Amino acid sequence: MTAPFTHDFTDKVVVLTGAGGVLVSKFAKEYARAGAKVALLDLNEEAAKQFATEINEAGGIARAYKCNVLEKESIQAARDAVAKDLGTADILVNGAGGNNPRATTDNEFHEAEGLEDMKTFFDLDQDGISFVFNLNFLGTLLPTQVFAKDMIGKEGTSILNISSMNGFTPLTKIPAYSGAKAAISNFTEWLAVHFSHVGIRVNAIAPGFLVSNQNRGLLFNEDGTPTARANKILSNTPMGRFGDAEELIGGLLFLTDEKAASFVNGVVLPIDGGFNAYSGV
Repeated sequence: MTAPFTHDFTDKVVVLTGAGGVLVSKFAKEYARAGAKVALLDLNEEAAKQFATEINEAGGIARAYKCNVLEKESIQAARDAVAKDLGTADILVNGAGGNNPRATTDNEFHEAEGLEDMKTFFDLDQDGISFVFNLNFLGTLLPTQVFAKDMIGKEGTSILNISSMNGFTPLTKIPAYSGAKAAISNFTEWLAVHFSHVGIRVNAIAPGFLVSNQNRGLLFNEDGTPTARANKILSNTPMGRFGDAEELIGGLLFLTDEKAASFVNGVVLPIDGGFNAYSGV
């Protein structure tokens, strides 16, 4: 990655939830590369430890912590451990989130006939819906309640949330995830106002469509050709391609860098190849 100036996070403590995943662990590596001490929080402690080890072996400073973002006691325990090991948080990246098949329909449109073998809107599992919404929304709100307390009175503190294209326009099939990401965008703006008098900036990035291990099977057929859903995405992305995780890093570092974005507050930044700007015609 190149930038007009160097992002310097030396001595900053950056806490990242969902850091046992490929994407947020990449965020952690970039913060460490920029000098930060990074705390990788995840329910999957072993995955977080693996990425922390990679960061430390590359010369960075990282520690991994088991954390359930839906249990406040678990978050508080992680906070106490981070404070003891690295210091109190300067930056919080709320990276935990995701979707679940139990909250996903098989059909894009409800039709009068031909839905006998499909999971429709009426078949969605209530527990699955609750899980998806809570993971994304409460999984952002609760860590913010715990870690933001330590940010009050410190200079250069900020929170970064992860929204989505769903936060602007809901995608078909995934109503719980779409609703949760819309809530994240709204919550980001709410927090930005709420904390504005105590110096905590709050922003979000809204990634467009990236290819990951989790969604590769949905986007590509076995022969490597795009699926019908992938073709819809590509035809509605003016740049005509999927994004790469590396292309999120510039927005991530910019929004949390006090030198670069000291007057940027309450922004939800699309990083989407123009998807959100395109009407389809």
